[in-house]
Amino acid sequence: MTVLTIRDVPDEVRDALGQDARERGQSLQAFLLSVLKRQAAFSRNRQLLADVERDLAEGGGAGVDAPDAAELLEQERTNRAETADHAHGSGGAA
Repeated sequence: MTVLTIRDVPDEVRDALGQDARERGQSLQAFLLSVLKRQAAFSRNRQLLADVERDLAEGGGAGVDAPDAAELLEQERTNRAETADHAHGSGGAA
């Protein structure tokens, strides 16, 4: 693990971050670590999106044999609705 030190943090920034941490029942250390982890995840997501955009710009993407996304979504919604109906007993015979 690495230790980071941030210097010259204005008091009002420290106070606001401390308040956010208290509202979440966390120490300032734990709260700031969660903020840093979330930011790192966002950075990875931005890189992934940049990679996808680059691939698409280079002519990449789904092939002609790829399933239609709208059809897949509709099929999944139907499957979930049927599963929910069966789980609540409304899909069975009387």
